[in-house]
Amino acid sequence: MAEITRKELILALVQAGANPRLAGVDLSALDITRLNLEGTNLRGANMFAATCRETILRSTNMTGTDCRTAQMPFADFNNSTLLGTNFEGANLTGARLAGANMTNAVLNKANLQNADMKGANVNGVKFDEATTWPDGKKGSQSNPSNYTK
Repeated sequence: MAEITRKELILALVQAGANPRLAGVDLSALDITRLNLEGTNLRGANMFAATCRETILRSTNMTGTDCRTAQMPFADFNNSTLLGTNFEGANLTGARLAGANMTNAVLNKANLQNADMKGANVNGVKFDEATTWPDGKKGSQSNPSNYTK
């Protein structure tokens, strides 16, 4: 369970101003729906099973963040650093990942249907046969680099 509540997170974001630092914070199972976390340092944060529907995560540093089974439909990760981020089983339907650095991210069992991955760096991305790509193809029927152009 998250170490802070949604209300405490909102107050912390207001007080922090630009580029808040939430590195290593436990946000597991927290409802972060529609919050603006643009520019936030979430490096190593625990977002396991968090709900981030339509959450703005543009230009965030999410290196090594645990987003397993997170609900992130239509979240905006444009130009974010997602190095080694674990999205195993995450719902990324319609997510905006354009320009994101997804090097070594884990997408096993992730749903990326209708996601925008244009310009994303997908070197070393891990996926399995249960991964759903933006066009609905599964696993090895496609490749992450097919969606970055």
